[in-house]
Amino acid sequence: MVKIDLNADLGEGGSADAELMTLVSSANIACGYHAGDAHTMLASVRSAIKNGVAIGAHPSFPDRENFGRTAMKLPPETVYAQMLYQIGALEAIVRAQRGILRHVKPHGMLYNQAAKDPLLADAIARAVRDCNPQLVLVGLAGSELIRTGQRLGLSTRHEVFADRGYQPDGSLVPRTQPGALISDEDKALSQTLDMVRKGAVIAIDGTSAKVQADTVCLHGDGEHALQFARRLRAAFAEQGILVSA
Repeated sequence: MVKIDLNADLGEGGSADAELMTLVSSANIACGYHAGDAHTMLASVRSAIKNGVAIGAHPSFPDRENFGRTAMKLPPETVYAQMLYQIGALEAIVRAQRGILRHVKPHGMLYNQAAKDPLLADAIARAVRDCNPQLVLVGLAGSELIRTGQRLGLSTRHEVFADRGYQPDGSLVPRTQPGALISDEDKALSQTLDMVRKGAVIAIDGTSAKVQADTVCLHGDGEHALQFARRLRAAFAEQGILVSA
């Protein structure tokens, strides 16, 4: 049986968080730098534990004004410290609720820059390892972040996106360019099933790019996120794909 992890970025102020938590297998919880605060982190952790969802930290560049989507060039040791700070804060809340922190997935521009920048990827991976070497590092499929995590001995999870456009090299189309976001639910659904079952995605130029799909990201802040999540779960069930963290 084919298995896939279905994750969502939660605790970011989305109105559908409670319902999405019943549909995903992993939750990436915002740690305060781009969204969320101590209260939303606690509420999200409690909801994840209640629904049997794997809990992950979703750290970011310090950029609440632009939701973590501003490009930054910070010293690696600054990023390392910021990662420790954010992961540690969420881990303390998880532990207090008798839960277990399972993974770390960077957010937004931190995620995208680390997909290509070896120094940034190293700072992130070192912080994850030093917090807890048992944590899984989630990154863009085939990215520098995944390679660096593996080099440092971490378990990694290759991530693909249901509603994002891809370039021929398997990287995401930048949000500033046409084709970055897929608004057509049928197209997003078809793309997701191809990535999970075939390990491939049709890039914006029409060519096929190889991707490894260990986990699918479902954006929880989309206008129709809940509706699409239900359709995705139904399609997985119909094709015999088991959703599991």
